[in-house]
Amino acid sequence: MADLGAGGCRCGAVRYAIAGEAERHGLCHCRDCQMASGAPMVAWLAVGTDQFRVTQGEASCFTGESGSQRYFCGQCGTPLYFVNETMLPGIVDVQSVTLDHPDATRPTMHIQVAERRAWMDGAEKLPSFERWPE
Repeated sequence: MADLGAGGCRCGAVRYAIAGEAERHGLCHCRDCQMASGAPMVAWLAVGTDQFRVTQGEASCFTGESGSQRYFCGQCGTPLYFVNETMLPGIVDVQSVTLDHPDATRPTMHIQVAERRAWMDGAEKLPSFERWPE
């Protein structure tokens, strides 16, 4: 994977930079990610703590029962990154769609599929529309 560059929230209040490459890029199907995002899965880039830094603003944080810390913009609500030193020591998981160039790297795996929504099976076969159906 190439140098990942920078990213941030929708309103621009919080910005971050990533130096170097990600350790992995996966689509997470866990219930915690579903509830935090309101989506069936979330794309995460795992980068070393030393590779990641917030360059502008300050993200708000929600700490879950497991000790997971989910950071998001307190102004626009964009989920940004995740830290859990017990489960993933030395790693910051960054939501890859918040990169300035989110298509620069493709996910290479699905994780936590034990909690994948049953209706995701066959989702790739659903009709697709460029924008809205007629």
